[in-house]
Amino acid sequence: MVFSSIVFLIYFLPLFLVLYYAIPQRFRNGFLLFSSIIFYSWGAPRFIFVILGTTILDFVLVRKMDESTNIRYRRLYLLISILINLGLLFYFKYSNFFIENINEVLGWMKIAGISWVKLVLPIGISFYTFETITYVVDVYRKVHKPQPNFWNYQLYIIFFPKLIAGPIVRYHEFADQIKSRFYIDNASNRIAGFSRFSLGLAKKVLLANPCGSLADQIMSYDLNAINSTLAWVGILAYAMQIYFDFSGYSDMAIGISRMMGFRLPENFNSPYTSKSITDFWRRWHITLGSWMRNYLYIPLGGNQVKSNRRLYFNLFMVFLASGFWHGASWNFLIWGMFHGFFLIIERAFLLKIYERTTAWLTIPINFFVVLIGWVFLDWKHLPIHVFI
Repeated sequence: MVFSSIVFLIYFLPLFLVLYYAIPQRFRNGFLLFSSIIFYSWGAPRFIFVILGTTILDFVLVRKMDESTNIRYRRLYLLISILINLGLLFYFKYSNFFIENINEVLGWMKIAGISWVKLVLPIGISFYTFETITYVVDVYRKVHKPQPNFWNYQLYIIFFPKLIAGPIVRYHEFADQIKSRFYIDNASNRIAGFSRFSLGLAKKVLLANPCGSLADQIMSYDLNAINSTLAWVGILAYAMQIYFDFSGYSDMAIGISRMMGFRLPENFNSPYTSKSITDFWRRWHITLGSWMRNYLYIPLGGNQVKSNRRLYFNLFMVFLASGFWHGASWNFLIWGMFHGFFLIIERAFLLKIYERTTAWLTIPINFFVVLIGWVFLDWKHLPIHVFI
């Protein structure tokens, strides 16, 4: 069930809000959890048991980890939880990719390929896996205590506004709101939330969908029929589709949450007006960038390294992982490496040049780089040579 669907807009959301506001406050969290389970089950009934099962395991493991005073056991519980969650993500999201590539290599060697039934990807698994890891790691780091109530922890993971497309919310940003939000659950917040939801819906329906239709139309043409002008129109439409679609969903998630008194973190901040790729990633999918920084870049050493070579390696690995997180295919990996390359050269020397250059020049240059990056996400339809 997607936010812009008729089922959600006409049936699920109005019925949910009417019942949510009608019942006493002490029952609202339970009703919200029940509604979130229904929301997820509507589109993926078989996979609801995956997310419910992992929340039970993680809840138990984290409690045991927090209670343990032995550092080895704490690390063991941490490792088990991370391996379970990343293992499920790898199995569902990346198994097809690796098996297909292994079979391709075996085919070149004239060896029979591996027999494999393609897996269906559970909805939202990338988002709730990362949120689970934030919870486990932050408890291990003693950033916060574990959630004592299992149902509240499950509500954090399966909270339906953010479940499908984010934002990625760290536990400490959500935990206190489970109980304290009722003090700000008022008419003003509900109106503000509805306005934000309407803005996101307009982005999706009025901007993203028409841009997507235009991009799909151009990308469906035979390559011989696409000239440079048509290719640029196609990639501009594609860039607008990606932005308005993704930011629209974030706006809708933030809006629905605010109608219930929750405050979710912002996820986009005019990324196409960035002055560099470094600045772009402070503005684009902000919560993913924050996650990558706190749970991958800093553990790799971050900026606190002895050599520039190690610093560049850390940047490259983070964006290689970011590309692979977005999609299990070579073009996503190449897209991640493309952004990683520009972050490295910006850190090496380009940012110093940009600092002496007017924004009227750096913004168009950066937008051009971002556009070329989007080509890699659909490079089979719009290869780079048609832009020349």
